[in-house]
Amino acid sequence: MVAHDPRRGHRSGRRALLRTSRRARTRPRRSSRHHRGGGLVSRTVAFIGLGHMGGPMAVNLTKAGHRVLGHDLVPAAVEAAARSGVKTVASATEAVTPADVVVSMLPAGHHVLGLYDDILTTARPGTLFVDCSTIDVADARAAHERALAAGMRALDAPVSGGVVGAEAATLTFMAGGGEGEFTEARPLLEAMGKKAVHCGGPGAGQAAKICNNMILGVSMIAVSEAFVLGESLGLSHQALYDVASTASGQCWALSVNCPVPGPVPTSPANRDYTPGFAAALMAKDLGLAANAVHEGGVHAELGLRAAELYAAYAERVGATEDFSGIVRTIRDRSGEAAT
Repeated sequence: MVAHDPRRGHRSGRRALLRTSRRARTRPRRSSRHHRGGGLVSRTVAFIGLGHMGGPMAVNLTKAGHRVLGHDLVPAAVEAAARSGVKTVASATEAVTPADVVVSMLPAGHHVLGLYDDILTTARPGTLFVDCSTIDVADARAAHERALAAGMRALDAPVSGGVVGAEAATLTFMAGGGEGEFTEARPLLEAMGKKAVHCGGPGAGQAAKICNNMILGVSMIAVSEAFVLGESLGLSHQALYDVASTASGQCWALSVNCPVPGPVPTSPANRDYTPGFAAALMAKDLGLAANAVHEGGVHAELGLRAAELYAAYAERVGATEDFSGIVRTIRDRSGEAAT
């Protein structure tokens, strides 16, 4: 259940988001997205935001047979997407005008709201807007409201899985919005990932994302502290991993993204912490979770402390290190405490 947002007024306002606007109700019905035989009909997708995550996602939509019109403000991102087969265009407006679906992957809520203000008037009535950015729940709900007011449909669908998941099309999507919007978007989400979950109404996808990443941030700190403690007790990394990975300490932060080199060869720790999921992104997500904790009056000691630790860590390393590199900070601070 998504907590009530005090900035949104009474519950009746939230229920209103689920109603289709008069403009959208009166538009002619489009043909089915499937052939009668069940085959997927290619959609025209405007993809706005072709960065480390958005670029591979747009490529995977292209590989699935959809017509993708991509745009980004960074020339290098545009060039990389074009080399991988995405048709790129000069502006967001040019991408959106012929689109059936608009997918966005942007850094923050104000970028998403600014984009919507720019393009909602040029999109065709009834176009489905799917925002895959990780943003504040209130901003996600505001984006839904603006889309519906303009006669469009909307879904917030943030992702989990990092750059590796975006490249391999193994992302998990957490979607918020109407059932119909989720059903329509699902073939596209499944072309970019391995799982898509409808979490509830507007903003529910973002709520699920920040809760999930609060778990991840806290667990990565716990796993890192355990390895540093093991080092101080003379325990090898492999021995601790062999025990914890098959015992009650097993978790994703240990078995997939192990913060020390050796036990999991594919983890960033074996590549000098080259980011899979950058520390700066974890700090951002935990900051969003901390905002929601404060607004909801939730007692979340570990979540808030994790947000503080990652904010300090990201201030030093930014996007240059994976979030699992926080083990080095814990190790350094442990050495300082011992002296």
